Amino acid sequence: MLEKLATEKRNESTMNLDKLSVREIAIKMNEEDGKVIQAIKQEIDAIEEVIVNVTNCLKKGGRLFYIGAGTSGRLGVLDAAECVPTFNINPEMVQGLIAGGQKAMTVAVEGAEDSLTLAEEDLKERGLTEKDFVLGIAASGRTPYVIGGLTFARKLGAKTGALSCNKQAEISKYAEFAIEVEAGPEVLTGSTRLKAGTAQKLVLNMISTASMVQLGKVFQNLMVDVQPTNMKLVERAKRIIMEATGVSFEKASFYFEDSQQHVKLAIVRILTGTSNEEAARLLEENQGFVQKSVEDH
Repeated sequence: MLEKLATEKRNESTMNLDKLSVREIAIKMNEEDGKVIQAIKQEIDAIEEVIVNVTNCLKKGGRLFYIGAGTSGRLGVLDAAECVPTFNINPEMVQGLIAGGQKAMTVAVEGAEDSLTLAEEDLKERGLTEKDFVLGIAASGRTPYVIGGLTFARKLGAKTGALSCNKQAEISKYAEFAIEVEAGPEVLTGSTRLKAGTAQKLVLNMISTASMVQLGKVFQNLMVDVQPTNMKLVERAKRIIMEATGVSFEKASFYFEDSQQHVKLAIVRILTGTSNEEAARLLEENQGFVQKSVEDH
């Protein structure tokens, strides 16, 4: 079974990997990574469908769950964690579940990914409902942990998606929406942290970022909901205000502080010339969309 999967086949162009120079290895890996972009391009329609459905769930108060094992699980946890500071969302909104729990982020947990019931237990613990979206991630496309989680989610009435790196993947059968990015055999046979992992990371970037754009977390191409939790992000927040409004750094700094470090509020105040209260009202009435708030003024 495994030998039929593209992710498990030997790459004919790297049979002499152990004899290549460091430079030759780097060039070969770069060439192979280029195939990932083209493979993802073939799946844009499927990716779009997932994004639209994820966004609809989030708009209705649902949550997005990534479930996976090993590298796939780690990438889901990573994307979920990065959504919090980037888009200033509640950690509950996007969550990553990995077979074996937090320990599995750094140490392999024996047998966890082979369990058909563990994901159900994990999702029950998080209070999964029919309003949520569960995206199962598995490079091979056959991980029991993911299959079990998707089966439970569908039984509950939640929306489901599958992200794999092989065509006609097993997990696709258990989801309403399937993304299958097949970039071919790995440089190092079976090491799916390479091309498969890169493909998964890029697709997850697209899903979370595009969904957040649809939720009003972005103005133009600026991270207007960024959490200014450290000095670097405070400076970035002020520069975002500058970029969005064309004011000086000094003026951006003033409005940033005067708006309780709320970037969106500062931008709307500057662009509309209104008070804190009026700008806050505009944002609330327009579901947090800066552009609509400015146009509505």
